[in-house]
Amino acid sequence: MNSDNVAVITRMVIEALDKKEAFKEQDFYVPVGVSARHVHLTQEHLEKLFGKGYQLTKKKELMGGQYAANEVVTIVGLKLRAIENVRILGPVRKGSQVEVSKTDAVKLGVPAPIRESGDTKGSAPIALVGPKGVVYLNEGCIIAKRHIHMAPADAMAAGVTDNQEVSVVTDNERGTTFNHVQVRVDESFTLEMHIDTDEANAASIRTGDKLRIVK
Repeated sequence: MNSDNVAVITRMVIEALDKKEAFKEQDFYVPVGVSARHVHLTQEHLEKLFGKGYQLTKKKELMGGQYAANEVVTIVGLKLRAIENVRILGPVRKGSQVEVSKTDAVKLGVPAPIRESGDTKGSAPIALVGPKGVVYLNEGCIIAKRHIHMAPADAMAAGVTDNQEVSVVTDNERGTTFNHVQVRVDESFTLEMHIDTDEANAASIRTGDKLRIVK
C-alpha cells in the first residue's frame, strides 16, 4: 500500500470518527404515549368473562399488531375496591395481566410492583369481572415499567440497543428527568415512549409531547 492510499484511508477513518462523535452530541427526541390502566387476557379468561367462543372486537389499532378492544371489564382489589370500564388490549396472550398506575394500586388496595410487561411472577393478585363471569388472578397486577418502543433504525439513530436503560428529559416548566427507562427494539414497533397517567400528570406531559433522550 503506497503512501497516497494510506493518507486517503487515514482521512476517511478520521472523518468517520468525527461524524460518530458529532452524532453522539445530537439530541434525540421521542414522542410520548400516556398509557392508562388496561388488561391483557388469555383466550380462556376472555371466555370466562364474556362467554364461550368469544372474540375481541377492535376499537383502535396500536403498534406491533396490538389493538384497543371495545370490550372492558371491572377490576377488583383485595379490599373489594373496584375500578370499572378498564379497557382490554388484544390480541389474546399466553398470560393474563392487569397494568395499573400507582394511584390505581392504592385505590384498589393491591401491592402492585413495578415490572416489565409480561413479568408477573410474584406480582399482586386481582379479580376481573365481566358480563358473563369472574376471573381471579393469584398474580398478574403490575405497574408497568416506563419504556421506549423503537424500530431498529430508530435505535441506531439514537445510539441505543435493546434492553438498554436510558434517561429521558422533559424541557417543559416541570423540568422532569425520567431515569431507568427501558429501550425495547423490534421491527414492528413505532417510536414512542410509554409512561402511565401518574408519571404524565406529575411532569405535565400529554400524549404527543416530545422528550429528549440522554445517556
